[in-house]
Amino acid sequence: MKTVRVVAAVIKAEKENGEPIIFATQRGYGEFKDGWEFPGGKIEAEETPQEALKREIREELDTEISVGEPIVTVEYDYPTFHLSMDCFWADVVSGDLVLREHEAAKWLTKEELDSVEWLPADVIVVEKVRRAISYSNN
Repeated sequence: MKTVRVVAAVIKAEKENGEPIIFATQRGYGEFKDGWEFPGGKIEAEETPQEALKREIREELDTEISVGEPIVTVEYDYPTFHLSMDCFWADVVSGDLVLREHEAAKWLTKEELDSVEWLPADVIVVEKVRRAISYSNN
């Protein structure tokens, strides 16, 4: 089975009251169209995961990010390929998160994380994010 290596950004911010929020995007194309995911994409030859993530967010969202700590590497078998997805915390440095490839996007609080239909591999990331947000708020 073919392995596809990708990166994903868990872009975080805070509401005015200090409550953490996470940026989620809805796919606008392909086999998984309409599914919700953390933005990112394929790692190209000679790129580190962090470099790939910065490039992908610049291309997809017209935004510069800083890449933070790794969250998890998800290994997931889809029917036609194996996905290896490195996920990192990220912060917006500049830009307005313009949707160039996605259908929609939302900022979600911890309580709203289950309000969208996540792609299967991203469900694993959501659980890690939920725990990290809960831990940091205690």
